[in-house]
Amino acid sequence: MSTEIEHTLNSEKWVQLYSDYLYNYTITRVNNKDLAKDLVQETFFAGLKSMKNFQGRASERTWLVSILKRKIIDYYRKINSRKGKAEVRMNFYKEGDNNGEWLEERVPNTWSDDADKDIENDELKAALKQCIDKLPEKYRMVFTMKTIQGFETEEICKELEITSSNLWVIIHRARTQLRRCMEDNWFNN
Repeated sequence: MSTEIEHTLNSEKWVQLYSDYLYNYTITRVNNKDLAKDLVQETFFAGLKSMKNFQGRASERTWLVSILKRKIIDYYRKINSRKGKAEVRMNFYKEGDNNGEWLEERVPNTWSDDADKDIENDELKAALKQCIDKLPEKYRMVFTMKTIQGFETEEICKELEITSSNLWVIIHRARTQLRRCMEDNWFNN
């Protein structure tokens, strides 16, 4: 006898039930209102197309979020590809008679020397990685899944078999330890 819940889909209520949640999830990742709306809409369309693949093991919202995550990843892959960069246009002139656009890949490079910043960022990244690696295993897993990989609270709780309040206590403790470690290894050097 299985105690697992078999979830079903009700696509007629998706917009009503999930559009706000999916939009808020998206806007924090793409920081563009129109793009966020488009990605949510694409998620609903993709969900409709792939309803036959829904196995009922996850909740409807979790399933839609997983589709949305792929849409967001696809968006970033596209704009970071050579072809995608050629499609992204940037306004060059703010105002006046000189109207025009540049293809993003042909915009002139800035003339500032960012080498020092790059080195400092690499050093900061290395120090942060060392501090994360020093966290207790459970703290490291929860912190990485939530903060770096962007997993939803309920996904992490289900995967690690912890409560949401336990997750937030772990996140708080991990951040406190990271702050101390970074103060000792980065800011005080």
